Amino acid sequence: MPATDGTPEDAPRPAGGARTGDRPRAVVVGGGLAGITTALRLAEAGVAVTLLEGRPRLGGLAFSFRRGDLAVDNGQHVYLRCCTAYRWFLDRVDGARLAPLQDRLDVPVLDVGHPRGPRLGRIRRDPLPVPLHLARSLAAYPHLSLAERLSVGRAALALKKLDPADPALDGVDFATWLGRHGQSRRTVEALWDLVGVPTLNAAAPDASMGLAAMVFRTGLLSDPGAADIGWAHVPLGHLHDTLAGKVLDGLGVRTLLRTKAERISRTEDGRWTVDVPGERVEADAVVLAVPQAEAHGLLPEGALDDADRLLDIATAPILGLHVVYDRKVLKQPFFTALGSPVQWVFDRTDSSGLTGGGQYLAISQSAAHDDIDVPVAALRARYLPELERLLPAARGAGVRDFFVTRERTATFAPTPGVGRLRPAARTRAPGLYLAGAWTATGWPATMESAVRSGFSAAGAALSAFGRRHDHPLQEAA
Repeated sequence: MPATDGTPEDAPRPAGGARTGDRPRAVVVGGGLAGITTALRLAEAGVAVTLLEGRPRLGGLAFSFRRGDLAVDNGQHVYLRCCTAYRWFLDRVDGARLAPLQDRLDVPVLDVGHPRGPRLGRIRRDPLPVPLHLARSLAAYPHLSLAERLSVGRAALALKKLDPADPALDGVDFATWLGRHGQSRRTVEALWDLVGVPTLNAAAPDASMGLAAMVFRTGLLSDPGAADIGWAHVPLGHLHDTLAGKVLDGLGVRTLLRTKAERISRTEDGRWTVDVPGERVEADAVVLAVPQAEAHGLLPEGALDDADRLLDIATAPILGLHVVYDRKVLKQPFFTALGSPVQWVFDRTDSSGLTGGGQYLAISQSAAHDDIDVPVAALRARYLPELERLLPAARGAGVRDFFVTRERTATFAPTPGVGRLRPAARTRAPGLYLAGAWTATGWPATMESAVRSGFSAAGAALSAFGRRHDHPLQEAA
């Protein structure tokens, strides 16, 4: 069975319709979180919206599929309390209760590479002001020496003084900066990369210091609760397809699934046409909310000063390993590992609908360049013994199923210099806008970045239409 091309959780909705009258009309190309958000914001402001999505479902690269009776997410997606835009999205589709946040940051960190045997530590916060909220956790963190823990505090204070928007930081890699601030190889592995790799989808040597500074300043050094973790307790498809689609339908958005834009062009009177199979859709504005390479292929000549720079925005993979055991082997909802190729492990038993006992674990492997094309049999031979090392209860447990999801272009690569390549929402062509996590949101390629890009694109279009609109981030904060 294909890893990420399974049958969507719900059948496609019939296309809705909207009488436009004198309302401005917009076409949004792409039904991921960026496109959905753009369509929501435009429709709420009274714009007649047509949303085009080539897949048979909404949600982009944060979706679900069926594997027998199992509802499977294509990857483990999490968000943080500081992700105010994605929290707005969850509230807007009535899904916040289905993807709750931790009451307080608490991350179990299991080190199986310690010479004296496995050791469990935790990164958790206290109800104290920044930076005291993490002081006790860092002081007791068993995976670093006292000198290393002290060096982390000094680096954090230096990081807090940085401006992530400083262009000079974009040209420096995170590892170089950490080295200049006394961070040992072990400190990078046991703390900085522990957070940075899943957030940035890159290890410190491959990550822009600007993006790294943004992640750590916002998540750990802004508000005591900023890094509290949330994740869906239902299949992602229920949030990003079913619930989002219901809201779009209620706003009169015409949603066309299995429909790809073939060509966009500007008419002599300054309006736009979008060609899809069997139809030409007319609009006053078009938003391209698709991956950068696809956007490049649709952009008309002159829309960007240097459109080819979009092709210089590289991509990075994420690998998902899925194991169904015949018994419960993990007591906690998730953990992360040191001294093992395993990164983050989540219990997805309840959200998947697994019945008949057993436990379903999803292992998320970010920046998985070395493993993304490895055959399933080889991945099974490597990772099942690792899970037994990490989880003694897995030793001797039966494996009912083992399968893999691969997203080879899961995110844009946050390499040094990527900031100058990311375009703003507005293009040089009036009425044409860009959205997507890869655009200039200031955030790495996360669900938060995707939703923020939708705010920007919709806001730019509504300003051009002369339509009043509020700022959702102020409401969500």
